[in-house]
Amino acid sequence: MTPLYMLAFDHRSSFSRDLLGIAGTPTPFEARRVAVVKAVVYEGFRLALADGVPHASAGLLVDEQYGAAIARRARGEGVVLAMPVEKSGQAEFEFEFGDHFWTHIEAFDPTYAKVLVRYNPEGDAELNRRQAQRLRELSAWLRRRGRKLLFELVVPAEPAQLERVGGSGERYDLELRPGLVVDAVRELQDYGVEPHVWKIEGLDRREDCERVAEQARSAGRDEVACIVLGRGADDAKVEHWLEQAAPVSGFVGFAVGRTLWWNELAAYVADEIDRETAARGIAHNYSRMVDAYRRWAA
Repeated sequence: MTPLYMLAFDHRSSFSRDLLGIAGTPTPFEARRVAVVKAVVYEGFRLALADGVPHASAGLLVDEQYGAAIARRARGEGVVLAMPVEKSGQAEFEFEFGDHFWTHIEAFDPTYAKVLVRYNPEGDAELNRRQAQRLRELSAWLRRRGRKLLFELVVPAEPAQLERVGGSGERYDLELRPGLVVDAVRELQDYGVEPHVWKIEGLDRREDCERVAEQARSAGRDEVACIVLGRGADDAKVEHWLEQAAPVSGFVGFAVGRTLWWNELAAYVADEIDRETAARGIAHNYSRMVDAYRRWAA
C-alpha cells in the first residue's frame, strides 16, 4: 500500500473551545473565524508539498463543519482526503448527520470516510454492541459503493483496568492497552466492520505494533493497513511511536494533528506571529515528521 502521511485537523468542538475560547455553539461569525484559522493549516500543508512531501502519500483529515471549502479544494487538487462522519465530542459513536450520512459522503467524495470510536472490549457490552451495529451499517454501505473507511480506534481505560496498574496511565498504555487494541480490532472484524485503514493510538513497543498489524490483516485482509495517531502528544512521544511502527509490515504512516499545528495556531490567534509564519511553521513540523517516518521505515 502507498504510504499515508495525514495532517489531521478535523477537530471541531475542541478546536473552537480550546483554541479560540468559543463557549457553546459558535455564532455564524465565530464559525467563520474557526474556518479562517483552519485554512492556515491547509496553507501549511500546501507549503510542505511544495517543499517535497510526496503528493501521492500526503493526506488531509478535515471536517465539513468548518473545513468544507478546504475539503472541496483539496479534492479538486487530487489530495488524499478523509472526512469524519461521527458527531464531535461524543462518548458513543453516532452519525453526524443521522440516517443521511451517505448524502454528505457522496457530496464531498472523500478518499476515506473516517470514524472516531471509543471502544474498550472489557467495557460496557451494550454500548459496544450499539456502536458495532452502526459501524457495520457504515462499513457495508461504503463497501457496496467501492468507498473506503478510515477507523480511528481509541481504547480508553476502564476504572477496573486502571486499578490493575495502580492508577497509572503510563502503565495502562504499556501493559494493558496493546492487548485491548488487538481484542477490539478482532471483535469489530467479527461483527462485520471492515476498515481499509485502522488509525491506532501510538504503541510504545514494536512487538505490540506487530500484534496489532497482524490482527488488522488477518484472514486474508492483506490490503488493510494501520497508521499511527498522535493523541496530541509532544514531538518526542509521537516520534517514538512512529519509530516503533514504521518498520512493521502493515503500518504505512500516520495521522497527526495538534502536535503539528497547535503551537503555531495558538501564537497566530494571540497575534504573536503572522499568518505566513504560522503556515510555514506547520509546514516544517509536518515535513519533519514525514521525513522521520520515511527514515525509520527504510
